[in-house]
Amino acid sequence: QVQLQESGPGLVKPSDTLSLNCTVSGKSITASAHYWSWIRQAPGKEREWIGAVSYTGLVYWSPALKSRTTISRDTNKNQYTLQLRLATPEDTAVYYCAGGRGTAVEKMDYWGKGTLVTVSS
Repeated sequence: QVQLQESGPGLVKPSDTLSLNCTVSGKSITASAHYWSWIRQAPGKEREWIGAVSYTGLVYWSPALKSRTTISRDTNKNQYTLQLRLATPEDTAVYYCAGGRGTAVEKMDYWGKGTLVTVSS
């Protein structure tokens, strides 16, 4: 059974960096043809794909967030991380890590439970 678990601070101050970690169990993040994404859903809005790291280590970003986003991975720990710089209240959302054989939100095979991150002073 594949499980994903997000972890990180639930409260971030404006202009700080929002950092989250996703621990994957039950499947290696280097498993062939798998992509490991970060997705968020702000209150009253649709889910938004932020970016992903592939099984080979290639990173993909949403054009809208690329300038503020870093995604990395630790294959030894089977984890991947998200850093979103210069956070604003508009970044307040439930953040999910998810994985599958692509990056389309509707085709994710595995989902974490999500973690609420609030950006506020």
